[in-house]
Amino acid sequence: MIDSRREFHKRQRAVQKKHVRMARGYVTKLERNGVITQKPDVKAPARGLRVVLFLALLFLAFKSFVLASLGIEDYTLRLAKLETGSTVEQAGAWLMQLEPVSLKLAELVAPLLA
Repeated sequence: MIDSRREFHKRQRAVQKKHVRMARGYVTKLERNGVITQKPDVKAPARGLRVVLFLALLFLAFKSFVLASLGIEDYTLRLAKLETGSTVEQAGAWLMQLEPVSLKLAELVAPLLA
């Protein structure tokens, strides 16, 4: 009795898992023997990539606003202080280092902050 119950729960989990995969999309195919089958579509989810890109753009915008509000001289002084700090501060300095994209965005944002 216990074995049949385990088998039932195992089959139930498999059906639920397939249902979740099919809810994301499926492909209908006609087999050689005339049976129509539906299988989950194996597309990679793009949601994670969108979230990562959004966070990267948000970070770049934050960095540009800080650079525009402080100015390049003050920003580089604060960056130099971070570089001499702890490991976490050095990692922050590496992330906040100047690059052409953030400099250009800071130039565009500076007139809006004045």
